[in-house]
Amino acid sequence: MTNETTQKPGQWQRDLGPMERPMQEMQQAQMQQTSMAGAVICPQCGAANAQDSTFCESCGAYLRLGTCPHCGSELDPDADFCEVCHHYVRQDICSFCGSQLSPQDAFCPDCGSPRGGIVCPTCRTLNDFAFCKQCGSPLTDEARQMVAEMKTLPEYQELVAIAHEYNELQMQIPFSSEQDQKREEACMQLRERVLKLLAQDEGEPDPIIPQPTQHRVSKEELNAQKNTKLARLAELLNNMAIPPLPSPAKVRNYAMAQKPAGVKLAWVCNWKHAMHSSPCGCAKPQLGGKWVVLGKDSNQEIKDDK
Repeated sequence: MTNETTQKPGQWQRDLGPMERPMQEMQQAQMQQTSMAGAVICPQCGAANAQDSTFCESCGAYLRLGTCPHCGSELDPDADFCEVCHHYVRQDICSFCGSQLSPQDAFCPDCGSPRGGIVCPTCRTLNDFAFCKQCGSPLTDEARQMVAEMKTLPEYQELVAIAHEYNELQMQIPFSSEQDQKREEACMQLRERVLKLLAQDEGEPDPIIPQPTQHRVSKEELNAQKNTKLARLAELLNNMAIPPLPSPAKVRNYAMAQKPAGVKLAWVCNWKHAMHSSPCGCAKPQLGGKWVVLGKDSNQEIKDDK
């Protein structure tokens, strides 16, 4: 009796703790589920957040996802393009120039582009953006002006020149064997002899024969030349990377205006660091990105091709 009265409060509960622990854990789990019943789960990291939260307290991602009106896929609140069904989803923003649209506008009051898209006059592809997603042709006055301004920049001029040189290297056929190389040298000697004879017949006693602009080389040397051009292209494209901008349309237009022809490229966005065939396939190009060079036999996955 004395032992029971002198026992400290809670001593009996502590002695029976191992027996009650499963029940306590169940009660705690129920309390946690009750407190989490109205929580918003982050789609990025899975953390629980308060009902009125807009951003995840753990990773900072958006918690309120929208829905694509075309396919029903979830969209980030500031995304204007669905990467699942490849449709432009904003009805209040012109996809061609980024200006505000009212519900009754059939054409953009600023750039005059139609809501339904523009058919490329070159390849007949229907486009939601100012540059053709298929062939890259500029489709609006603003896009054509951006291309004209881009051509005046020294770095762009070098970019185009190196892209042209790389494209020419792609067309060259290297020597397949030592015998093939000797045959080529014999042909070059015959060419020089014939040209000299023709010039002498026309009254030139000691003619200067111009050398051909292209020379066949071995496969190893040709690959080395290609790699040098690719490295310089990658350096220039990296220097021309586009920083984050408020308007997705402006980023798309600027990136497409700087894209050189004749080289296999992909657009790497800053949002997911995913590869797209162009910024036209990215849902959030306003976060910036850059062009990267893909090798001839590259098997790197481009997200738009899924």
